[in-house]
Amino acid sequence: MPAIVRIARAQDIDALYEMAKLAGGGFTNLPADRDALAAKLARSEAAVAEEEDQPGNHLYVLMMEDLETGRIAGTAQIMAQVGASQPFYSYRQGVVTQHSAELGRTIRADMLTLVTDLEGSSEVGGLFLHPRYRAGGLGLLLARSRYLFIRRHRARFADRLIAELRGVIDEAGNAPFWDGLAGRFFGMTFREADGFNAVNGNQFIADLMPKHPIYQAMLTDAARAVIGIPHPTGRAAMRMLEEEGFTSEGYVDIFDGGPTMIAPTDRVRTIRDAGEAAIEQIGIEHGHRAILSTGRLNDFRATMGEVSFHEGFGVDERSAKALRVGVGDTVLHAAR
Repeated sequence: MPAIVRIARAQDIDALYEMAKLAGGGFTNLPADRDALAAKLARSEAAVAEEEDQPGNHLYVLMMEDLETGRIAGTAQIMAQVGASQPFYSYRQGVVTQHSAELGRTIRADMLTLVTDLEGSSEVGGLFLHPRYRAGGLGLLLARSRYLFIRRHRARFADRLIAELRGVIDEAGNAPFWDGLAGRFFGMTFREADGFNAVNGNQFIADLMPKHPIYQAMLTDAARAVIGIPHPTGRAAMRMLEEEGFTSEGYVDIFDGGPTMIAPTDRVRTIRDAGEAAIEQIGIEHGHRAILSTGRLNDFRATMGEVSFHEGFGVDERSAKALRVGVGDTVLHAAR
């Protein structure tokens, strides 16, 4: 299926809202709240209208469009700088070692500490593919198009890139990690807290959450078992992040305990290895699969296609049409 990834527009609100309802709980970057989603689209439009190329409190919303039907197939987001307008909290996993000479014993205790270590990072998130389009490599296109967008606008993003994966949530919409830790202090269910955070931010965490390190041994078995574990539906996303060079460094989400993946921006595989070339021919016989992109900001477009370096750089006709490019135009390409 031919598809294009582009910057979102205000008229995408209906499709975005439909996907948000399908996403379910724990998907903080895609709340099923129409006003909150409209605000995200407005922020994205403001971000691409900003002329100055530097990191800031900007949000870029991408949409994947089925070129055959015009339907929206998926969405993804890039936050240029987390923590720019309000604190960005994580739990950092650590160990405290204590020794008693009298008993001749050494105790190692696993701890969780509330931190803002990741403030200032850029974040990729909000990726959701409509169920009818979960085949044919479209998820890969949507995920990696974010990195090509960053590569094309590198000065707008930080030197560290993070991705928060949704943690374990049961069929009833409850999160064992929340129930075993924060829920005890807030008197709110996970769904209530997650919904409030998605619309209003997490400043209430700073206001009410205990600032002292938490001994993991004091948590319930169910809470401890899911620390740093992604939701079953997020395991493929975690593998894709690892293939790009992201690693888990012991930071977890304060709501559901899901892992936060981290990578130096310039070492992310797609960003590091993408090449740029001017098209010399359109229509090739034997090519290699690649993700292609062109355009800046509001004109950004990305698609999956084929490239050839035989007798000059060439792309297949369908990709050239999807990207609206011709001979002499420059495209960014990353091997499939």
